[in-house]
Amino acid sequence: MKLSALIGLAALAGACGATAAMAAAHKPAAKLTLAQARAIALKVAPGTVAEGEYEKENGAWRYSFDIRQGNRIHEIGVDPNTGKIIENSYEGAHDAD
Repeated sequence: MKLSALIGLAALAGACGATAAMAAAHKPAAKLTLAQARAIALKVAPGTVAEGEYEKENGAWRYSFDIRQGNRIHEIGVDPNTGKIIENSYEGAHDAD
């Protein structure tokens, strides 16, 4: 492989890494931790947490939990700063998120 091709690949790899780092840097800090938000979600919807994440949805950041309750999934959204429940809905066991 030519030296110029290697340099180009190295530059591309560096740019990809910088993009990922910039995306992580733009994630705003939350007042609540994931564990605190999870505890709030489980009070509203007891069950087994199948998935939990800090995500941006519809332009706003939130904690989102998919809680398995038998054959259904209870989706709970928690405001990361106030702990307020901002989503409380059900999905079927086979629905896509």
